[in-house]
Formats: sequence, structure tokens, C-alpha cells
Amino acid sequence: MPSRESLQIVTKRKKQPHRQRSERKSSLFPAAALGLSPPSPASTFWQPIRSFALSQLTSLVRRATLRESDLAPKYEKVHNFKVHTFRGPHWCEYCANFMWGLIAQGVKCADCGLNVHKQCSKVVPNDCQPDLRHVKKVYSCDLTTLVKAHNIKRPMVVDMCIQEIEARGLQSEGLYRISGFSELVEDVKMAFDRDGEKADISCTAYEDINIITGALKLYFRELPIPLITYDAYPRFMEAAKVTDPEKRLEAVHEALKLLPPAHCETLRYLMAHLKRVTQCEKDNLMSSENLGIVFGPTLMRAPDLDAMTALNDIRYQRLVVESLITNDDMLF
Repeated sequence: MPSRESLQIVTKRKKQPHRQRSERKSSLFPAAALGLSPPSPASTFWQPIRSFALSQLTSLVRRATLRESDLAPKYEKVHNFKVHTFRGPHWCEYCANFMWGLIAQGVKCADCGLNVHKQCSKVVPNDCQPDLRHVKKVYSCDLTTLVKAHNIKRPMVVDMCIQEIEARGLQSEGLYRISGFSELVEDVKMAFDRDGEKADISCTAYEDINIITGALKLYFRELPIPLITYDAYPRFMEAAKVTDPEKRLEAVHEALKLLPPAHCETLRYLMAHLKRVTQCEKDNLMSSENLGIVFGPTLMRAPDLDAMTALNDIRYQRLVVESLITNDDMLF
């Protein structure tokens, strides 16, 4: 007959599984109360792998989104309406009503071809989508019009010239200060107007890098609206006249907000390039001050200024460009 001690041991062993089950249930109660499924050994094992895969997928999506935004910028552009005489009957593309009259019945956008009444042109939204059939040149073309027509982020002239200069000309002495032959600079201009991004500006076509720098400066000089626009010009001049360096930097930053997105992006890209030019100053002898002297009047000009005022502004134009080059990482 079993003793009392052995019976107690057997009873304890029988009660132990029940106690473990009850402890497991009590440990699962908080998860059930929160509406969560209890973690299993398999899910605990796969959780780090799932987290890593999710992070990689998120990173891929983010990179794809950034690439998409780089390729398809959404710049707002106003229509370039001009009075037009239509042949035959025409209807307004905004209000869908007939255009009456024999001559000058309405206006036509020179960039996208939109036909509307003169009154309707005042309320048409800024959604111009330039058509390459109407935008047939690169130089002397409005900057925003050009980038929207070609669906690019910056003018191809700026990208292609800067890439060529950085590939073979950063150590060239007097870069941007020395001018290339004007006839060859005109050839580059005609190549861009004729062939666009297919223009050949390689060293085999133009060995002298000063021809490429001359073509880039000519592009900015011939913009109908300067890179630093007429509307933003007074604010940049005021910023240049601030004596305190920190306050001047803040004033320049505020002035940058007045630029259209396409102008601001092109200016950012150009200033980053000029910063790299100054990093080779020992070879090319071009400091930020020297580049400011070259690019000041090229990038910004004020309309309707007398000769003395314009001459006085050259000093402040240099200060603006010099400040943009030196502090490009903080301003853009």
C-alpha cells in the first residue's frame, strides 16, 4: 500500500500541467483584451525578417517616388495669351461659346495653343501645358515654358553644359572669365535650338571649354525673364545691402521664395556647380567673388533703370551671387 508521502508527490505532478495551462492562459489575457493574436514561436522568429523586408520595400517605394518627381516636375505656368484672328468659325475652349467677329475674335496661347475669349482669358487657371509644336527654340524661350514643354526639371542647356564643363574644364584657368570665340558660341546656340538635348557639345566638336561656358552664359543673358526674376530683383538688392552677415543670409533666403519653382531649381543647380568651381580655385583662379562679378549681371537685371543706378547695382549683384555660391547648402 503506497505511503502518504508518495500519494502527495503523485498529486502534485498531476496538478502541475493544470497550473502551467492556467499560467499560460493568464499570460495571454492582456493580448486578448487588446484584440491582438498571441505570439507564436514561428511569428516571433519571422518578425525581424518581416520588419527588414517592409523597410526595404518602403525604401524602394520612396526612391521610386523621388525618381518620378525628378522626371516629371509639376511646375505651374500661366498662359501666354496674344490677340489672334481666327479663320472660319471658332468656339471658346473655356466657356464653349461662339467667338463673334471678323478679326481679333479672341486670344490664343502662344505656348499651348489654347483659344479663348479675351474676357475668359482673365479667369483661365494657370495650367498651361506647352506644346513642342509651338515651342520651337531653346534660347530666348521662357524658362518655365521650356522645361514644361520638354517635361524636364531644368533646361537641357544648363544640364548638358555644366556636365561637360565639370567633365573636362574645372581646372581651366580663367573658367567663365575668358570668353570663347563668339562665332562658335553662336554655333552651340544654333545646335541647341535645332537639336535640343541631342546637340553635340563634346570635346570633339568644341575643344575649347570656354565655348561651352560662353554658350551657358549666353543662355542666361537671353532669357526673356532673368533667372532671378524682375519681381524678385528688388528683394535681392535689399538683402545685398544688409551689413550683418547672418541677417543678410536670412534676407536672401526670403528673397528666394519669390522665385518660380523652375527658376529656383535651376539657380540651385547652377550655384552648386559654381561652388565646385571654387573648390578648384588653385588651378582655375576663380573664387566666389570672381564668379559673382561674372554672373551678377548675367543672372539678374532690373527693367527701366537709368545708367547710374544700373552701374551702382553691379556691386550688389556681385554680393548676391557670391552669397548664393558660398552658402548654397544652407539656402537651398
